[in-house]
Amino acid sequence: MDHSSALRVAVSGAGGLIGSALVQRLAAEGHRVAPLVRRTPQGGEIGWDPEAGRLHSRDLQGVDAIIHLAGENIGTRWTEGRKARIVASRVKGTRLLSETASQMAHRPRVMISASAVGIYGNRGDEILTEQSPLGGAHDFLVVTGRQWEAGADIARAAGIRVVHPRFGLVLSRRGGALGRMLLPFRLGLGGRLGPGSQWMSWISIDDVVSALIFLMTNAAAVGPVNVTSPEPVRNREFTRTLGRVLSRPAVLPVPSHGLRLIFGEMADATLLTSTRVVPQRLLQLRFQFQHPALEPALRAVLRAEA
Repeated sequence: MDHSSALRVAVSGAGGLIGSALVQRLAAEGHRVAPLVRRTPQGGEIGWDPEAGRLHSRDLQGVDAIIHLAGENIGTRWTEGRKARIVASRVKGTRLLSETASQMAHRPRVMISASAVGIYGNRGDEILTEQSPLGGAHDFLVVTGRQWEAGADIARAAGIRVVHPRFGLVLSRRGGALGRMLLPFRLGLGGRLGPGSQWMSWISIDDVVSALIFLMTNAAAVGPVNVTSPEPVRNREFTRTLGRVLSRPAVLPVPSHGLRLIFGEMADATLLTSTRVVPQRLLQLRFQFQHPALEPALRAVLRAEA
């Protein structure tokens, strides 16, 4: 990379599933990465505390781009306390970064502030693009997503280019939903979840990272952008394909009532919900997917991260 095109990029959630892969790629491409950390910062890091509202604008001086990925994991049973943390961890951090950046004399050029396809709610077979209406006001993930994205309004109003990548299910063997599925499937205990007819909007970890860098550097990218494969699949196809890739049967379905018993409200909101999302904006911007189809994506992810 030409040194003049290298950016200084502040990244929150740099130790997470997406963040760790992103930081590695940014560094490999010649960008200077400044992870946002809650502990005492070390060389090149930026200290912050979203709960306490602590982030000094001087620490963001010279930052060209902010990529904000931090947020409480939603992949476990939801208690009222966990739901409160899920919302607060997203909204407080987004508002703090947005407010701090907006007050700077020399502001970052772009703020990439994460979101998720859960913002569309349970929509059956409806094909969902960035122009589709959002889900209902009583859906926890919809309400969370609205507040999460609204947290960047101050940066938007200050003239910073704000992009909201709405992530689908990220395929990585290192964690996330796929990481949790590997052991039972390898033991021959995998199968469809509930009816299996629900749509899953997925994307490989490699394509997530490439999309984030593409959105960071493409001035035409603004607002919500679905970061999913162009080929969503039904749950029964996903589980059948994963079984085939692992050379294991995937014939033991998990009934809906069993999922609700184990995971409570989270089961209906994530595992059983149907969200058929297509990445219309990425395609319009001519983003090139490395893994548009599920089976090659699974094989690549499981091979590359072995």
